[in-house]
Amino acid sequence: MPASVIETNEIYLNDTYFPTTKPVRSVLASLYPAKVVIGDTSKDDQLRSSIVAWSDWRGGIGINRMEGAGEVSRAWYSTAQLRYKNHLVLPGLATESTAPSHGLTDATIGAINTYGDEVYAAWNGSNSENAKIFKYNNTGDSWGSALDETEDQVTDSVVFTDASGNSHLVFAHYDANGSGYTHYDGSSWTSNDAKDTQFLTVWDDRLWGISYTGQLWYATTIGTEVNDAVLPLPDGSVTAMFVARNAAGIPNIYVATKEGLFMHNADNARFEETQMEFPIHSENGKGTTRWRDSVYIPSGLGLYKYINGSNSAVITVVGPDRDDGMPFDKRGAIRMMEGSHNELLAGIDARFSPLSIASTSIPYQQGTTQTGHSPVIESDAGYSSIVGYNEMGWETKWLSGNLGKGLDSMHVSSSYDEEYRVWWGHNNSVWFMNLPPAIINPSEMAEFEYAEECIHETPWFNAGQSEVDKLALKLRIEAQDLTSTEKVKVEYATDYAESYTTAVPSLDASTMGAASGTHVYTFGSSLGTEFRAIKFKLTLNRSDATTTGLEKFESPDVVSLTLEWRKKMPAKWGHQVDVDLTHDYKGNTPQDLREKLVSAIEETTLVEFTFRDDGGGTRNYYVDVTSATGLEFTGHDERGSTTITVAEP
Repeated sequence: MPASVIETNEIYLNDTYFPTTKPVRSVLASLYPAKVVIGDTSKDDQLRSSIVAWSDWRGGIGINRMEGAGEVSRAWYSTAQLRYKNHLVLPGLATESTAPSHGLTDATIGAINTYGDEVYAAWNGSNSENAKIFKYNNTGDSWGSALDETEDQVTDSVVFTDASGNSHLVFAHYDANGSGYTHYDGSSWTSNDAKDTQFLTVWDDRLWGISYTGQLWYATTIGTEVNDAVLPLPDGSVTAMFVARNAAGIPNIYVATKEGLFMHNADNARFEETQMEFPIHSENGKGTTRWRDSVYIPSGLGLYKYINGSNSAVITVVGPDRDDGMPFDKRGAIRMMEGSHNELLAGIDARFSPLSIASTSIPYQQGTTQTGHSPVIESDAGYSSIVGYNEMGWETKWLSGNLGKGLDSMHVSSSYDEEYRVWWGHNNSVWFMNLPPAIINPSEMAEFEYAEECIHETPWFNAGQSEVDKLALKLRIEAQDLTSTEKVKVEYATDYAESYTTAVPSLDASTMGAASGTHVYTFGSSLGTEFRAIKFKLTLNRSDATTTGLEKFESPDVVSLTLEWRKKMPAKWGHQVDVDLTHDYKGNTPQDLREKLVSAIEETTLVEFTFRDDGGGTRNYYVDVTSATGLEFTGHDERGSTTITVAEP
């Protein structure tokens, strides 16, 4: 049991009672922790409080728990635009076009393409129904009547211009009823069922198609199909076909499959397996595409960047699941991808449970770089989305509001007087969104159409020190372009519980007192709010009165979010004691007392120390002897005195 001291001028140290000459002098020995500034290092005007500032949003989504200043630009999840520093604004406005009267059951969009500066789309019915092809009327927002009808499900589309300059819009179609392709030359539609066709591409001035069974064919002009290589895999293995550069830098045909990537050898009419090999899975390779200098190969929610060099290939993991993944109701499988000027767009179909293959499952090769890749926990159907990758981070471009509804197809086009848009199929409709052709300061984009609402969630922040007590003091929200309808809501959660407290219910021009400025929220009515970890959620809104008037060009703009917080170490006490070694005490001679004092000083473990009798041992300290200075007589005289300092570690 803890020792106690009842005598005047006495202490207890390491199983021994010592007399003292003066009262014990106590001091707070714990050092006040140094301030920390994370983010904007100019925010350092406070001497004792620390700062974390979010003002650069460009790191993208995917960090659930923040570690260090290097991740201050990251978000856990966000539907806001993240491509700008000092600007967090609403996303682009997604428009759902009016679906045509197609009469199909459970319709999906098989393919979307541009031909003659106009957008065409094929609606697929169920497996027992045909597909119907429509052309969009940009002026009247309608798809009109069906231009053609196929007997099979449309699976792919390309525009092919033959050596004579004749241009054709080509749709591949395949299902249990048959297989082939349909082409349009600007005046008439023609169906060709001579060759089974599931995927299409154009290479070497020829139209190329591959069947469900892996038979590759080509045609120099429509109707002159010739069989070429056969893929040495089971039927149904092909998931995409495209053109990319080979190791010599020459464009070539590649086929993505459920087992990996294969390259076409045109000289020998055969397929050759590349080093990009996967454990077999039905989601491997779907939507594989070339963007800039690389091939991007999906595997569920994972995505691999493949650069085919002259001597070796380089493989890196770049998918939206590469760090902490995505919220469980946003996960799914990447089913399609399209390149744009600024970023690679990926369609995540949340009807399907995500798959992630460990990077160690990819065969290692000389010159290959690989990073850790943790499996993603499978989930039920969630909300499909389109995300963009700019080689810095991932941004959510659009999030479905329909649970369990997938994405069917995607296409980037500059049709209709160079309206640069991404088009996609979702829930029986074709949607589109304008894309900026360049990264532009939001303050200078007068004609950009914004969505009505978005959310932005920061990662959990624990200052990298879970052992330190932390106190949130103030939150500063700097914003601009606020009006009575362009506003920001600010919430926070603590200690890893997804239960939010509203800090600022509506920050607008009225509550701010101006269209721009800084609003300060004080935690705990000036007492502060304790936290082990803290995160923030911002909700940005604009007027929903109309999406056709000027309101759609306005967005609140969050410049920065700054948390002022204090950290404090648990109190540690030190004590200075003048030990009297001039006489015998409680059976110990001065020599005995000195030997036991030296033993306490040299002890490798903590020693017990007290000078009180409180009955509960609450003032019994386990300490190190940190200093000792003494006065001693000489010769055989062991008397003297020693001043020691003890402190809790």
